[in-house]
Order: sequence, then structure tokens, then C-alpha cells
Amino acid sequence: MTSTLARPVPEATRPAETGKPRVRPRLRALDGLRLVAALMVAAYHYGGRGGDVTTAWGSSPKIQFPTLHEFFAYGCLGVQIFFVISGFVICMSGWGRPIRSFFASRASRLLPAYWAAVLLVTAVFALPVVVYEAVSPSDALVNLSMLQQPLGADRVLGVCWTLWVEIRFYALFALFVVMPGANRQRVILFCAVWTMAAAIADAANEPLLDLVLMPQYAPFFIGGIGLYLVHRDRRDAYAWGIVGVSWLIGQHYAVQDLWHAPSADAFSNRSSFGIILIVTLGFAAVAAIALGRLDWANWRWLTVAGALTYPFYLVHEHLGWVVIHGLHRGLGIGSAETFALTVAAMLLLAWLLNRYVEETLTPKIRAALSRAR
Repeated sequence: MTSTLARPVPEATRPAETGKPRVRPRLRALDGLRLVAALMVAAYHYGGRGGDVTTAWGSSPKIQFPTLHEFFAYGCLGVQIFFVISGFVICMSGWGRPIRSFFASRASRLLPAYWAAVLLVTAVFALPVVVYEAVSPSDALVNLSMLQQPLGADRVLGVCWTLWVEIRFYALFALFVVMPGANRQRVILFCAVWTMAAAIADAANEPLLDLVLMPQYAPFFIGGIGLYLVHRDRRDAYAWGIVGVSWLIGQHYAVQDLWHAPSADAFSNRSSFGIILIVTLGFAAVAAIALGRLDWANWRWLTVAGALTYPFYLVHEHLGWVVIHGLHRGLGIGSAETFALTVAAMLLLAWLLNRYVEETLTPKIRAALSRAR
């Protein structure tokens, strides 16, 4: 879900687009924000919810983290921040790029680590000493296609539902922006039409329209696209309008999906204020990057952090359960230490996947898919 991140020159002084993406300086602060969002999701999966992680801890995370579990419960909003970042990055990645190159970039970025994660989690869950069950061989094979959700197969990776959302966004953006050629007017029209169509889809309560237009997630992608337009021209009133409307609608869906009335039966009680605050901070952080306010955060290690984010996101949940079970219940290590060691182990695994899988396969897949025939 990454691509070259940069600050383009103003539109008035930009050379004519040739169809080939330019090499630009990387926005390292955006890499850092991606890792923050991934760590938020990890905190949610390890200590902010019930379910399968309870088996790993041996009791509810409420007991393991009596106070922190209430904060960890907000970590699921890292996904919404991911979607804002994705809108920004995909708009930048697709600008001035032919459809073949765009497709090759997305496929080569997503597939290597994803295939490795599916195979690794399936193999680990099949071990007799692991308390969790692997999916059936047939469903595991379907998972390699990334289409397990629409096909009704069991998911190997719990987090892969977000990839299905991302893929649909890529398809819409490729069809209506990349194929005809990205420019400011076309991107603005795409954002306006998608916003209105998503609202209509929600009102119509039509499953097919919901599937295609994704009303509850569209404003986050659209807001990210608007922020990329702001990155190109901070005085663009249309771009700021897109961002503002997307924030208004996005916080509505986040509260609608994640808030519930206080209940003794519920794991946590997320307040509407807390949800709105985190959504707002996510938009504000990407806006600060778009405006250059975080250009000072230009450390090289942030590039490494960005490279680790995607493989970490893929493996941290299910394999994290296995590590938590082994450290906490097997070795008797304390909750806080187990939490920290599990995050560190998943980051190390992410580095290995990036170093030996992504760095090997990504350029080969990109070259094969980009080759003209």
C-alpha cells in the first residue's frame, strides 16, 4: 500500500506529463504515520478486544490490561487512518502513470508479502502444538487469490478484509481516473461523484451498490485524495472542500460503526468524542504532511518503518496470538513484557518478509507485468 511519496512542483511550472511517473523525494513522515496506524491496530488486536486473543492470554485482555484496554480499544481506528493514507498515496501513484504501470505497481506491492503471510499462517496453525485451527486446504488456496471474501471462503488472515476494501478502491480509481488519464478536474469529479453515489447507495440500502461504492469507507479514501490535491496546491479550494466533506461523513460512519451504548456485556466503551477525535487527528496528520509541516521528519529509519508496515500488518494478528500464548502462558512472562516482545517479534518477522520476500519478488513481478507485448 505504499508508493513513491513526494512533493510535486506547482501545476503552473510542471512539465508536460509523458505518461511516465517522475522520481520524487520520499515523504518519510507518511511512512512513519503508516507504522503508527499499524501499531494502533496491533494494540487493538492484542489488548483492545475479546475473542480469540482471550485464548492466547488465558483470560480477557480486560484482566491483563485493566486500564489500558480502554485505550487499546480505539486502535481499530488505525484502519480508517490507513484508508486516508491510501487515498493520498494511490492518487499520487496513479498520476501520470499508464494503467499497465499502475496495475503492475499495485500487484507487485501487495502480492509477495501477502502470499508469504497466507502460507506462513496456514502452516503455523496446522502445527499440533498451536491451539488455533487452520482453514481447510481449499479455503487456504482460495485465499491466495485475495478474493476469499466475495467467494465466501474462510479467511486465513483476519486483517485481509481491509485488502478487499483496498482492491475495490483501486479498481474504481483505475477505471475512472488512471485509464482516462489523471488530471485535477477528473480527480475532483471522481471525488464528487463517488461521494454522492455512496450517499445514494447508503440511502437505497442496495447490497450491490454497497459492495461497489463502500459508503462507510469511501470518505476516508476520498479525503486522502483531496489531501493529495492540497499537497499539489494548498490554495485549491475544491481540494479543501473535498477534505472537509469527507471528514464530516467519515466521522459519522466511524461513530455509527464503532460506538455503542455503555454495557456490562461489551468489551469496551468507545465514546463518540474519542472516535471523532482519532478520526480528526488522522486527517490532520495527513494534512500536516501534505502541507509540508512535517518535512523536518526526514530520518532514513522512517523509510524502513514504512517498508515494514505492510508485512507487519499482515502477520501481526494471528501469529501474534501464537507468540502471546507461548510467552505468557508457556513461559509465564508478564502481560506488559509479553505485549512488547510480541510486537518486537512481529516487526522482526516483517523485516524478514520485506528483506527476503518483497525485495526479491516485487521487482520481478513489476517488471513482468509492466513489460509491453
